[in-house]
Amino acid sequence: MKLQVKFSLYNAVTKIAIILVLGAIILFSLDKIAYNQLDNRLIKKKGKIIKNLNDAEIDSLLSNEQSFTDYNILKEEFIILTDIPDNEVDSTAKIITEKREIEGDVEFYRILNYKFLYHTNWYKLELGESMTALQSIKNSIRFYMLVVLVGSLVITLLTDFAFTNFLLKPFYLIIDKKINKVDDPTHFNYQNIHTTTDDFKILDNSINSLMRKINNLFALEKQFIANVSHELLTPISILSTRLENMMNTPGIPVGHENKIFASLKTLNRLKVIINSLLLISKVENNQYLKTEQINIKQELDDIYEDLEDRILDKNLHYQINLKNDFYLTGNKALIHTLLVNILNNAIKYNSVGGTISVGGEIKHQQYYLTITDTGKGMSKELVEEAFDRFKRGNTEENGFGLGLAIVQSIAKFHKIEIEIHSIEQKGTSVTLIFL
Repeated sequence: MKLQVKFSLYNAVTKIAIILVLGAIILFSLDKIAYNQLDNRLIKKKGKIIKNLNDAEIDSLLSNEQSFTDYNILKEEFIILTDIPDNEVDSTAKIITEKREIEGDVEFYRILNYKFLYHTNWYKLELGESMTALQSIKNSIRFYMLVVLVGSLVITLLTDFAFTNFLLKPFYLIIDKKINKVDDPTHFNYQNIHTTTDDFKILDNSINSLMRKINNLFALEKQFIANVSHELLTPISILSTRLENMMNTPGIPVGHENKIFASLKTLNRLKVIINSLLLISKVENNQYLKTEQINIKQELDDIYEDLEDRILDKNLHYQINLKNDFYLTGNKALIHTLLVNILNNAIKYNSVGGTISVGGEIKHQQYYLTITDTGKGMSKELVEEAFDRFKRGNTEENGFGLGLAIVQSIAKFHKIEIEIHSIEQKGTSVTLIFL
């Protein structure tokens, strides 16, 4: 999981937790908030009524009756003004909740009771609001609270995501330009990525320092390969020449001649192994140019001419079916070596009278070249170890040798994918995918 995604998830989880806690606190205190809001409305309304009272209105209202009652059509609120005895004392407003019957309907009301002196007379004022109003206030508070919390969550998540994206942009640039896209240490770009974050500066400088060390080791390895090529192959050539001269010596015993001949074979095999290892090393160190136009069909035709005698010796049926011509830019000698090694294995491990099929076609904008034989095949375990050096499966020797190791190195050098499918006693299929 990306660091940016982890940051976003962490921020989202923490913000949701905070919002849930705040929401729970608000919901638990919602009744108190709603009652306070309703009580404040009653107190404000009481103040307006007392302020607007005058003698004429009170006389007209109380001329026929000892009290005055008013309520709205929905019976959500009412006002009761009552004339009370003059022996009362001034009191503060009291608010209670109780049932009241208005025109036959009984409902719960929040009621403010207030006794006051107006000139020489005492009056009792009752203001009531239905609890349905309280529920309406609660619903309004819940709705706006939900809107504010959800809106805050969405806005903060978007801003957090944008900020982390901006913050981590130099990190991804460092990973992309200085690690993912680096194939050759000699072409590494040591220019620092612009960033104001000290941690990313440390990372950038550390990668630059590491690549300098790798580049130095890379140069030393190239020099070592050149030295090995000279120091090992030269003595082998000298020994081979001396042994050949000894074999030409007159009167040499047959036993000695056989031992010398066996020694020559061992030296030749050692020379082949060293040359193969040097080839792999040079390919992996990018010491070859890839500037030639290569025709795959032409290469296969040339290889068939070179291997025709071996194919006929095992009475193999060779068939080629290339549906599309394919050209690639690369190193012609290396591609030739790659195809030769695969076809050599198809011949070597094939059954007498078997078949070698070579097919090529373009699929999904890629060229697929498949070489199939009807030979011994390999087990699943051997297929997994096919590219290991000094492994030769299905023979009395251990492992596959260096043939497929060379194939893999050349394929990687030319960005070619290799797929091997094999069934024991039925054959092997090697597919080259040219990207």
